Amino acid sequence: MKFDVIEGFRRLSAAFGPSGREQDAAQAITALVNDCVPDADRWECTKDAMQNLIYHRAGDGKKVLLAAHMDSIGVVVTHIDDNGFARFAQVGGLMLGDLIDCRVRFQNGTRGIISFEEKTPYKELGFDNLFLDIGAANREDAERLIRVGDFAVYDGEPFAQGGVIGGPYLDNRIGCVTLIAAMAQLEQAECDLYVAFTAQEEVGLRGAQTAAFGVQPDYAIAVDVTDTGDMPERKYPMAVKLGAGPAVKVMDRSVICDGAVRDALYRAAQTCGIPVQREIMEFGGTDTGVIQRTAGGVRVGAVSIPTRYIHSPNELAAVSDIEQAASLIAGVLKEDFFCET
Repeated sequence: MKFDVIEGFRRLSAAFGPSGREQDAAQAITALVNDCVPDADRWECTKDAMQNLIYHRAGDGKKVLLAAHMDSIGVVVTHIDDNGFARFAQVGGLMLGDLIDCRVRFQNGTRGIISFEEKTPYKELGFDNLFLDIGAANREDAERLIRVGDFAVYDGEPFAQGGVIGGPYLDNRIGCVTLIAAMAQLEQAECDLYVAFTAQEEVGLRGAQTAAFGVQPDYAIAVDVTDTGDMPERKYPMAVKLGAGPAVKVMDRSVICDGAVRDALYRAAQTCGIPVQREIMEFGGTDTGVIQRTAGGVRVGAVSIPTRYIHSPNELAAVSDIEQAASLIAGVLKEDFFCET
């Protein structure tokens, strides 16, 4: 049975899971693995102290780590005033323009709207001018629903149309979906395989560092989203397009990927008939960077899902890119292309 990427994303995107609060996301991933991976009973599942969710299937070949972060960006309440309005701080990197009149959701189901101080000229707005409105009459009313220290995430429904999927938190729930889809195709792989759904990536790549140190793999491949260069008048040119296949990372601000791992991915793509793009992301980084620097060093690569409007409440990706990314990862492991590195 073919893995349903759209349904998988619907299930994972609904889970609450900002950085440091990934428990619900981990439960949703576990349920999806149990439902969709044919040999799920062969995988040992553990959590470490950072709350990384790590699957292991023993094998006689090289030790390989696959990783995708399960946490999302969000906001955390820092103050509630006498009128019941809340101030907040960022959890991960947010763009101010994405937050104006944006709806958010707390873990207990409370919804709110982020708005701004209207006497401040729009061009002079900063994060200090934003506030969160949950419709409370006063502080006491607000504190029945939320408290200082409570986290909130974008509140929105995913959609699918015309071969694309959109909604909040493609970054990086769609990377998690990609790894689960790859796991579903890996019944015959002989490597000693670990699959880590990592925590706290959005606040400093923290979970991947501990997960990789615990595994100390020979090789690793991380899966995350990447920008595209196919939008009107984009400020920075980039050779990645939506729907043109998954991207094999060359480098970003955090990593220069191992040449042999890149070549293994290119060979697997050619053998499997999968179109791939070459990615250089000038800004930002992924789990790949800290995995590479773990212990005595790890030979790393990355497969990226081309995605528009990253870190906004409405990200957009092509279903074909996601499906092909899963097949590429499965292909490089099933045929053991690392044996040529």
